[in-house]
Amino acid sequence: METRTLRPAETDAGKRVDAWLAGQLEELTRSAAQRLLEEGRVTLGGKPLAKNYKLTGAETLTVSLPDPEPIDARPQRIPLDVVYEDGDVIVVNKPKGLVVHPAPGHPDGTLVNALLYHCGGSLSGVGGALRPGIVHRIDRDTSGLIIAAKNDFAHLRLAAQLQDHSLARTYECVAVGAFREDAGTVDAPIGRHPADRKKMAVLPTGRPAVTHWEVLERFSGPLRHTRLRCRLETGRTHQIRVHLAYLGHPILGDTVYGAKKPVPGLQGQCLHAVGLRFLHPRTGEAVELCCPLPEEFQAQLRKLARQV
Repeated sequence: METRTLRPAETDAGKRVDAWLAGQLEELTRSAAQRLLEEGRVTLGGKPLAKNYKLTGAETLTVSLPDPEPIDARPQRIPLDVVYEDGDVIVVNKPKGLVVHPAPGHPDGTLVNALLYHCGGSLSGVGGALRPGIVHRIDRDTSGLIIAAKNDFAHLRLAAQLQDHSLARTYECVAVGAFREDAGTVDAPIGRHPADRKKMAVLPTGRPAVTHWEVLERFSGPLRHTRLRCRLETGRTHQIRVHLAYLGHPILGDTVYGAKKPVPGLQGQCLHAVGLRFLHPRTGEAVELCCPLPEEFQAQLRKLARQV
């Protein structure tokens, strides 16, 4: 374990300690800084600080950094649809059914296992032992573009883009029901569901969450489905699924937040990460990528177009 002593400047007064730490220690993202605070590893006068503590600019903080964890996930030869790759980043079109990283119930066979094999073990360690290289996540039954970092330099800069929204993620989905407007924004905080810990919900005490949506296509038929394009301003767990269900328009096939009966010919929800835009962490150049809708998504669109 490494211990560091940090002293904020007078100009840092009023800043949250978690954000300040992430700016001071290059190896930390803000979420990693928050974990240190939650674990009591950041102290002032021997007393742990809360992550929302506001600096006075006259403190002397002690930070205890844990030893790096070994990578527990093992490389596995799992086919990947690589959309973009260089020495710093890799972008993959993730299929439905592929879990992003090992977790209870999914110890292997994940995207992380596949990346470790494909990249020869060259992934950033910022995400910890079970999430090497992972900058953001996509649900198991959501398909589409996901970016991973091959080194800590790239990971920290991509994580900063997630914070300032310069890393843009665009999704397409089919929602149940008709929308009156052509576009809109859902600004509603999301937190863990109070009665079901496997679900998320819109809660006054949740974390800020913003989703922008626009209508791409309207369908007739009994349920009058709508094809939408959604852009994430934040990245909460299940954000688009929760926000659309909150509007009364759950995503087609989402048996967690919508109808419990699965849709024939559709695995999980009809949701696809179609676009990704970011600034290359090393060159600063804009990179914009897109990928086509999967066949089962297109099949649902054809089916809905035939309904009268």
